[in-house]
Amino acid sequence: MKCNITTIGGGTGTFHVLSGLGKNPELNLAAIVSMADSGGSSGELRDEFGILPPGDIRRAIVALSGDTEIVRRLFEYRFKEGSGIAGHTVGNLLLTALSDIMGNFERGIEELSVMFDVRGKVIPVTLDDVSLGVTLENGEQIIGETHIDMPMRDVGIPIQEAFLLGGGRLNPRAREAIENSDYIIIGPGDLYTSIVPNLLCAGMGEALGAAHAKIVYVCNIMTKRGETDGFAVEDFVRVVERYLGPGRLNYLLVNSGALRPDLVEKYRAEGKTPVVLRDRAALMASGIKVIERDFTSATDYIRHDPHKLARTVEDFASGWIK
Repeated sequence: MKCNITTIGGGTGTFHVLSGLGKNPELNLAAIVSMADSGGSSGELRDEFGILPPGDIRRAIVALSGDTEIVRRLFEYRFKEGSGIAGHTVGNLLLTALSDIMGNFERGIEELSVMFDVRGKVIPVTLDDVSLGVTLENGEQIIGETHIDMPMRDVGIPIQEAFLLGGGRLNPRAREAIENSDYIIIGPGDLYTSIVPNLLCAGMGEALGAAHAKIVYVCNIMTKRGETDGFAVEDFVRVVERYLGPGRLNYLLVNSGALRPDLVEKYRAEGKTPVVLRDRAALMASGIKVIERDFTSATDYIRHDPHKLARTVEDFASGWIK
């Protein structure tokens, strides 16, 4: 019997998880994707056409699509010039057009998934037109995912809490995927702009609390300027559990691989630092099983390697990790 695995997240983190898992025919995959994106092509299409943000949906479709390289390149092709289309990807425009043709966003996703031979389900976490907001420790509020993601403020003032405007009811299809999952993979990804918006949806906490699935959180390798400055692994877990609910997290994946010193210095210049694990025993004592492995990619970027992540998730699915 196939193992049902659902990912929750957005951005490039979810893309890396899905692109590694998508090659395994023994897994049933579903990707629950954040709908809080407000910048770039997604933000422009959202404002002009009233469509839900297509960018993270597009990435998930690409990650799970068949192995036709030219099709993937076409889907991700971004116009560099042209009145009205500069900055947009072919995939975002296709999803916008199909949503209009089919009458709604979900039907557009379904048709695009058929066209690109997607091996799994790609599901918006909510069908409401939401905006992400955060409250800083000084009481100031920042509204809009792109303003949080690329902060034009004093990043020395930490985020206190996050919230959604415009509703944010859990998509019934997302609830169904959660109910039928064996494992739920949260992350990796920017904590407040890719992970938390999903957990804020009304009904998400109840769905995860009632799920029979084991929940796995993939902790980030590096901090994010303006979101997680100075965070250790335990700080990421604290925030996730605040919105997930205490005692619901079963497994924690932490990178133990060495990072190239030149890349660490490059990232440090951007205000990003390696995420360290301070007290493994304390996390284990709280009921979370910590899995430390080398998850780094052999590239000029510090990020999770899709194949290393996939092998670990497959160890869950096969029962090797209990």
